[in-house]
Amino acid sequence: MPAVSCRLTLIAGPSGVGKGTLVAQLLARHPDIWLSVSATTRAPRAREVEGEHYFFLSRENFEQQVAAAGFLEWAEFSGNLYGTPRQPVEEMLALGRPVLLEIELEGARQVRQSFPAGFQVLIKPPSFGELERRIRGRGTDGEEAIAKRLERARVELQAEAEFDGVLVNGDLGEALVALEQMIGLPAGQ
Repeated sequence: MPAVSCRLTLIAGPSGVGKGTLVAQLLARHPDIWLSVSATTRAPRAREVEGEHYFFLSRENFEQQVAAAGFLEWAEFSGNLYGTPRQPVEEMLALGRPVLLEIELEGARQVRQSFPAGFQVLIKPPSFGELERRIRGRGTDGEEAIAKRLERARVELQAEAEFDGVLVNGDLGEALVALEQMIGLPAGQ
């Protein structure tokens, strides 16, 4: 295993909390950060690029990598396997590049076991009501899906004590600066 010279940072939080927007802003301000690309057994969607959006693997190949401890974390959703390949993460860290994972709670728990040196940040909404407003404001889900997202969010937010840092994303600019400070990055431009 290569020597790790930079920190792996993991960002988690419920759907609708603004993880993706926060990560995009962080990467724009710090292009040296490498965002990990997940692997999946599902078929590529239109415009998805191998190695950019996902690594697309056969189920057999994926399961072989699971058996060889080739993933920092993995899970099955809707009949497809998803995971974070270990080798590219370790290679980037060995090259001195900071690595960022955007992941869900169960994945964060697995990474905590497989890569305990990582720094894990939970992104929270300013309130549960605000989270519900954001999820409903997307206009992409029906009532049943919204109810499931909100129930899952309650579970994720109850896991706050498991994380190394907790960040409330009320104002994107303020949250971005706080995230930079939390993970030891200079303030971006």
